[in-house]
Amino acid sequence: MKEIMLPLKDAQLGTLSPNPVRNIKYHLIVTIALITRFCMEGGLAPETAYTLSDLYIQQVDSCQTEEEVSILHRKIVFEYANRMKTIKNQPVISKPVVLLMDYIYDHLNEKISLDDISKELSMSKTYLCALFKKECSMTIGQYINKLKIESASNMLIYADFSCSEISNYFGFSSCSHFISSFKKQIGMTPNEYRKHFYRHHFDTNDSAYPESDLAASLK
Repeated sequence: MKEIMLPLKDAQLGTLSPNPVRNIKYHLIVTIALITRFCMEGGLAPETAYTLSDLYIQQVDSCQTEEEVSILHRKIVFEYANRMKTIKNQPVISKPVVLLMDYIYDHLNEKISLDDISKELSMSKTYLCALFKKECSMTIGQYINKLKIESASNMLIYADFSCSEISNYFGFSSCSHFISSFKKQIGMTPNEYRKHFYRHHFDTNDSAYPESDLAASLK
């Protein structure tokens, strides 16, 4: 927690590169890894945490000045803290379902079958389907599609990938299938969603996320 809140130029963090900009970029990447781990331990879904981590690291790479890196640092911390506020009081799920979710996330851009999941976890398909439906109130197939769309929505907000590129990455049969699935779940097309939310978080007033709330959300 201490490392997350320290300014990236703080002497306590040490020197990772003689180049000032590169040095704080390296420290921010380390900070992103720490935040991701703390948030997952606190209950943030791995697919959300890792997707944000990947996309933010891409943004770190594009920063050109120390000021840009510092601004991004604050935005990242507040974004993760805001995410943590939404997951309190969620029911605890069993270890088999957690393992199943982890497997799905690790293969989210592949064609996932129940046979593969069953084999990987050494559990019967019938048992896994029944347990997952009981604890998550949806089928495994519905969950897979939900994760693909949620991850796609993050890519639309935080990156510049086209709808076609996102569709191909997540293994949709066609771009039109992706658009149809996205609209069914989100309520608007990918392009409409991007126009409405793209980089909206960068315009958020930092004062809306006081440090006391941040600390509480990461405990």
